[in-house]
Amino acid sequence: MRNTILTILFFLSQMAIYAQGGITVSGTVSDTEGQPLPGASVVVQGTTTGTQTDFDGNFTLDNVASDGILSISYLGFVTQNIAVDGRSTISVSLAEDAQALDEVVVIGYGEMKSKDLTSSITTIKSEELAGTPTGQAMQALQGKVAGLQVINSGGPGQSPVIRVRGIGSYGTDTNDTDTSAPLYVVDGMFFDNIDFLNTADITSISVLKDASAAAIYGVRAANGVVLIETKSGSYNQKAQITYDGYTGYQVAQNILKLANAEQFTTLALESGSAPDAEFILNAMQRYGRSRVNPNIPDVNTDWYDQIIRSALIRNHSIGVTGGSEDATYAIGANYFGQEGILKMKNEYERFNLRSKIDFKASEWLTIGGNAVISNATRYDAENSAWRLAYYAVPILPVYDDILANDPAVFPTNYANAQDLGYRGGQNPFPTMDNSEQRSKIRNVLANFYAQINIVPEKLTFKTAYNHNFQTIDRREVRLPYFIGNNFQREDANLFKRSETFSNQIWDNTLTYTDSFNKHNLTVLAGTSFRDEAYDMLEARALNFPLSGEEAYFIDQAQTIVVEDVKDGGAREYGFSYFSRVSYNYDNRYLLYGTFRADGTNKYQEKWGYFPTIGAGWVVTGESFMQDNGIFDFLKLRTSWGKLGNDKVAASSGSITSSVVTTALGDTMFSGVTTSSDFTALKWEVTEEINAGISARLLDNNLSLEADYYVRDTKDAVIPVERALIPGSTRQNIGEIRNSGLEIALNWDKKVSEDFSYNIGANFSTLKNEVLDLGGQPHLDAGTAEFRQRSIVGEPIFAFYGREIAGVYQNDAEIQADPVAVANNLEPGDFKYKDINGDGDITDDDRVVLGSFLPSYTFGINLGVNYKNWDFSAAGTGQGGNKILNRKRGEVIFTNDTNWDRDFAVNRWHGEGTTNSYPSSAGARKGWNQRLSDYWVEDGDFFRIQNLTLGYTINKNGKLKGVPSTRIYVTAEKPLTLFSYNGFNPEVSNGVDNETYPIPATYTIGVNIKI
Repeated sequence: MRNTILTILFFLSQMAIYAQGGITVSGTVSDTEGQPLPGASVVVQGTTTGTQTDFDGNFTLDNVASDGILSISYLGFVTQNIAVDGRSTISVSLAEDAQALDEVVVIGYGEMKSKDLTSSITTIKSEELAGTPTGQAMQALQGKVAGLQVINSGGPGQSPVIRVRGIGSYGTDTNDTDTSAPLYVVDGMFFDNIDFLNTADITSISVLKDASAAAIYGVRAANGVVLIETKSGSYNQKAQITYDGYTGYQVAQNILKLANAEQFTTLALESGSAPDAEFILNAMQRYGRSRVNPNIPDVNTDWYDQIIRSALIRNHSIGVTGGSEDATYAIGANYFGQEGILKMKNEYERFNLRSKIDFKASEWLTIGGNAVISNATRYDAENSAWRLAYYAVPILPVYDDILANDPAVFPTNYANAQDLGYRGGQNPFPTMDNSEQRSKIRNVLANFYAQINIVPEKLTFKTAYNHNFQTIDRREVRLPYFIGNNFQREDANLFKRSETFSNQIWDNTLTYTDSFNKHNLTVLAGTSFRDEAYDMLEARALNFPLSGEEAYFIDQAQTIVVEDVKDGGAREYGFSYFSRVSYNYDNRYLLYGTFRADGTNKYQEKWGYFPTIGAGWVVTGESFMQDNGIFDFLKLRTSWGKLGNDKVAASSGSITSSVVTTALGDTMFSGVTTSSDFTALKWEVTEEINAGISARLLDNNLSLEADYYVRDTKDAVIPVERALIPGSTRQNIGEIRNSGLEIALNWDKKVSEDFSYNIGANFSTLKNEVLDLGGQPHLDAGTAEFRQRSIVGEPIFAFYGREIAGVYQNDAEIQADPVAVANNLEPGDFKYKDINGDGDITDDDRVVLGSFLPSYTFGINLGVNYKNWDFSAAGTGQGGNKILNRKRGEVIFTNDTNWDRDFAVNRWHGEGTTNSYPSSAGARKGWNQRLSDYWVEDGDFFRIQNLTLGYTINKNGKLKGVPSTRIYVTAEKPLTLFSYNGFNPEVSNGVDNETYPIPATYTIGVNIKI
């Protein structure tokens, strides 16, 4: 690190060099409407003298010959060559170039112009991320990319769940890890998540969605690839110092309403349960009667209101970028802090340092390096608090004055529902106040590259070494407390886990680029070696001193739980060969192909081979499309490819033997039987077809991207039941399909020098379908009554249960229905549909009730700029998905809990009151507690994602000595509309067992550029 800092300081000193002789020329580069063009290139023809315009479009060049010529260029605009003619001031307006409007986008191991792409790639620039106050960069992409599902968590420091075009692997169970997460590539380094990255350090995020785009990464790319470029300096750029900061508050929204004391009392008495009625009486005797209604206790606790707080969020980033004639640099530091809205030790802090340097060592050699150091501390919520608050009865206070003088009660007088007769203590505060879950997460990302121009502008060799080293130190502390005989924690419990991850990648690529006549060709060939190592050590101990944090060490405890001491690790190697050919003729006919061979020590099948091919036709390049009056640019494209998924767990298992003794006649015989559950696995392979359209219309103001895809995961790893032997093995015999349509439209219009606006929308559909389960009729997931089932022809992990036909309203209906009579049903009980028509209600009447995967998602955005003001708004939503309201359904396990207010208000309580909800008594019966569409609810929602209003001081640089300063306010997720009976409809696996609420965030911030 010391050498890195010295190198940066050396490069900074190069900016002070001033050339001798010639004249100094300054000026401004703008578009035809007077808007400055920052980053435009200004070069003296025939020399290496050049610079780039600053944020306000200004430039200064020293040592310019009075008869020289300035070449001024900017991406998407026509280059101009301007004679100096002895002038010291030159201002230039560049016209848009319709043939060069396509931006350069990042692809695997290189870049391409978007007009040359045959693949489905969406790129989000840094300015589109800046308005989102979050510590996780991917959260800012929600609603911005068609086909990308971002499922947020409200917990501080928690990464969102990311899915590109659905789920193609069976290893995404409610009890398993997510094997459908994409690959993240940050400046060439591979990651499973990017929670360490500062959003302000990102230049662009490119989502590679189809197989053709992602296949260059081979076995890691089956679930899509997210390419991230961090900010760099520019050659011949004076130092620019940027500060970004904001602070604000998070406020819980859509707080689930629970039954209040009056409603709870009514439900308890209606249920016909004598114990429940007695508990109400006990509460009135202990805490008194309400003065408003003497028939209910004088306690009315809103438990969610008690455990939720407003929480602070803040961010500070500072960076310096620039460069000399031979070097560029970018250095920066960031602090991000976020409190959780759960009222306990629940927060996240992260400190980041980064540096990035590129140096032209000679005309043929460029070297560079990048380093990111991230140090984060996260205190996780005690998630059981959400469940406890949901179930806690409202007639119980947080603290009980009667217990205040009880010497046995410690550390404080929390109220205990057992004192009213209930089976559990229910109060969430003893758990919250006496638990701490801390993770220290340290990341060091370092990479180095050297690029050799073997043949200038034609043949280039690049070698790059990347190393990510991460440590996670987990500490869980649970302190003892005593509230009652069955509401206590006897032992001080300490758990520690230390994990170390080391990931090294060494890439070597050779790139040939050439153009002749109308032929344009780029060929890339390369190799990649990766070494991934993991070590873990964990232990649990009991009864350490309660003197404070200095005692939270295993060696201070009285007892070490030997069976909980674990020492493990893993080591995986991979080696790959890959190649890519990109060809176009006359910028009209496009061909693109890649091939990658991946080798690994992870599976029995050591090598996987993954080819792709793509083609495109720029229709507007044809003579018959000239001056068509509609399309300024129109391209048709299609692609096919195969990818691998190595996120499935490695081969495992063993051969077991056992002695079996049996009687044959009058004689006992013994023998040995053997069985094997070893899983000989290979890659899961994704095969995808993609067809798309890229277009610009109406004087380039309207852009359109549309894609249709079919993605099949073949050789999917699924559990297979073993004949005559209990248990299952995993085998590569499944097949899962995801298909859908994606459309993105953007209108961008500059009305005048002072006014411009943009409107955008994207929409995508998803159909997930199980095609093959290796001959098995279905595969079950989930637990107990809350069953999910994968069936051929249906979505993966679909909810599976009964359909409600209504609610029995009176005794006449009961007596008229043999099913009701046979099951001793009463008015207020559910009627189920007899699907198979056999006159009985059994498990054979269960049907698919829906999928947790949305059938469509969408996003909208609006931006307006007027003089120094800017305003933006964004919204997102989804539909067609279902959520299993398991928290509500878990009354199946206990009857002495609270109810949500929706049930309290809408329950059946007399003939005609409802045909959808059971009665209070009925809700406690096993008949009504079977999984049905009563428990499975719609997950549709629409959210106002972000509102931002900003004002920029000295936007055009007219105030000398005053930095460009933008002051802004944001409202993040201020409104979410949905019908689901929960905090929020974002549930990654569709099973809501009390998810962390997603708060609305309100901030004020400032951006200063010097």
